[in-house]
Amino acid sequence: MPGTDWAQWISAISQLLFLLLFVFLFLGGNQRVQIYLWTNDIKAKLGIIDNMRREAEKKTLDFMLKNKAQDAKKLLEKIKNFFVISPVELEPTDIIRRLEHLILERTREFREEFKRHMPEADEVTRSKAETAAEITAVIDFIHRYVRHLLLTGLKTKNWILIMQLQLVMPQIMQITETYLKALNDFLTGAPIGDSAGPMVALRLAGYDTPWKIVGEDKDTVAAEVDLEGRRLILVKAKGPESNVGRPGYATKLIVEELIEKGVKPSMIITVDAALKLEGEETGIVAEGIGAAIGDIGPEKIKFERSAAHKGIPLKAVIIKMGLEEAILTMRKPIADAIDKAVEKVKEIILKDTQPGDTVVVVGVGNSIGVGQQLAAS
Repeated sequence: MPGTDWAQWISAISQLLFLLLFVFLFLGGNQRVQIYLWTNDIKAKLGIIDNMRREAEKKTLDFMLKNKAQDAKKLLEKIKNFFVISPVELEPTDIIRRLEHLILERTREFREEFKRHMPEADEVTRSKAETAAEITAVIDFIHRYVRHLLLTGLKTKNWILIMQLQLVMPQIMQITETYLKALNDFLTGAPIGDSAGPMVALRLAGYDTPWKIVGEDKDTVAAEVDLEGRRLILVKAKGPESNVGRPGYATKLIVEELIEKGVKPSMIITVDAALKLEGEETGIVAEGIGAAIGDIGPEKIKFERSAAHKGIPLKAVIIKMGLEEAILTMRKPIADAIDKAVEKVKEIILKDTQPGDTVVVVGVGNSIGVGQQLAAS
C-alpha cells in the first residue's frame, strides 16, 4: 500500500540519518564544529584588538609629531620591541639590587631616547609621550600574544588551548579597551585614579608649601609641615608629568639623614591606590601594616628595610578602586575618598605619636596632573 511504502521510506531515512549522526559524533565532528565556532570568535575579537592597536599607534605618533618629534615611528617601534631580561633567580644573593639596576637602566634608556627624539618638548610632554608609547607597546603585545596562542592551537590541533583562549577573550578585550582609554586620558594630562596617593601628600602639605628634590634622579620630591606639633616629612613623585618616582629610595635617604642627625622617625606611613574586590565600593579607605606600593620589589623592600633596621612602625592607608579606575581619569568617588584618606592619616599620626615626633608620609602613585611648588635651588 502507498501509505506503508512512505512509512518504510521515512523509517529508512531516519535510521540512515541516525547512523550518519552517530558516525559524525564518533569521529569527533562535534568538536570540529565547536573549534570552528571558537576560532571564528577569537579571530573576530583579534581583529578588534588589532584595530585598537592601530588606533593607539596613530594617536601616539600624532602626539609625538605634534610636538616635533624626530623619527617618531622608529622610536615607537623600538619601544614596542624593547625587553628586559629578568636577573638570575637560582642565586638569590643581591637579586633586588640586580633587578633595580635593570629597571633603572630601562628608565634611563627610555628617557634618553625621548629627549633625543623630542628635543623641543618639555619634561611633562615627553613623559606623556613615553607613557603613551608604553601603553601602545602593551596593546601591541596583547595582540601578538593572542595571535600566537590561536595559531599555536590551530597548528597543533590543540582544541583545549583554543577553548581556554576563547573563554578568557572577554577579559582580554576588557583589559585592552581599558588601556586604549587610558592612553587618551594620559595624553590629556589629568590626574588618574592612581594619583590618589600623591594627592593625599599634596593635601597634607598644602598647595603653597615648597617641595625639594630628593635623590639624584630628580623624580621624587619632599616637603615638611607641622601637624599639631608633629613634624611631617611628605614624599611624592614629582608632578605634573607622568611619573611614579622612587618613593622607597627617597624614604631611605630621608630616614638615613634623620638618623645621622639623631632623629628617629616615629612612623612611616604609605598611602596608595589598591585594587578592590568585585562587589566592593570604589573609594573605601582602609588602614593596615606594611608598605602600600604596587612594586615588583626594589622600592617596596627599601620601605621595609628602612623600617625594620631602625625599628620604625610601617603603616599603610589604601584607597580601593578597580583596575580601570586606577589608570583612567580620576572619578568623583576617588576624589571624595582623598579627603577621607587625609583624615585617616591625621588620625593615625595624632593617635600613635606625640608632639615633637617626626613622621614620614609617602603618597605612592603616578603624579600626572598633580604638580607642586618647587623650592628655589
